[in-house]
Amino acid sequence: MAWRCTGSTNTELLLNMRKSEIIKSDRVFAAMTKVDRSKYVRNPSAAYQDSPQLIGHGATISAPHMHAYAAEHLLPYLHSNARVLDVGSGSGYLCAVLWQLLADDGHAGSEFTAKVVAIDHIDELVSWSVDNLRRDGLGREVDQGHIRVIAGDGRKGVPEDGPYDAIHVGAAAPTVPDALIEQLAAPGRMFIPVGTEKQQIMQIDKDAEGRVTEKAVLDVGYVPLTDREKQIASMRY
Repeated sequence: MAWRCTGSTNTELLLNMRKSEIIKSDRVFAAMTKVDRSKYVRNPSAAYQDSPQLIGHGATISAPHMHAYAAEHLLPYLHSNARVLDVGSGSGYLCAVLWQLLADDGHAGSEFTAKVVAIDHIDELVSWSVDNLRRDGLGREVDQGHIRVIAGDGRKGVPEDGPYDAIHVGAAAPTVPDALIEQLAAPGRMFIPVGTEKQQIMQIDKDAEGRVTEKAVLDVGYVPLTDREKQIASMRY
């Protein structure tokens, strides 16, 4: 059902995902309504297809239904003082959705300390994603540091901004990186594809006492979470 959610507009795409019960919560629906996927793809005419798309440099933007699944699973940990890490942030699309989910919990108050940290090891994608975010009306959030987009090895996380209430990983790791588990807050949750030939989305939960549990969510097929050199060597446009 997930692959049948293609629409002719952003709203139709989201309504189809809601009918398919991929989007279940009003918060996720509202947040994704505020982020037009056409601003985050190379081919805007195909923006509302429910499929992954190449964005250059050997990277893809995940299918919309996978971003919806990620948002739904991380939702309990997305609040107005949460810190969120998006590894393999690509075009910046999910970074924007995650920000909207944080912002709807009280953007105006003095206690609003939410932050999304996005990391990708391709400098060109980092620059492009910042342009995308600005074009989508999030320039102030970038300038104020509420959204931070950096180039680096996401497998190592970004420890200086952690710990993170929620971590999303947008490429498949052979195993869950220890650094990301260490940077997960207690309590906190990670949504990560794991595996090589056979991949599964794993939900990694850390409780208030620091105990870590893992739960397989669904079978998937993601590009590998690798280093910059290997990704560049396999570049596809």
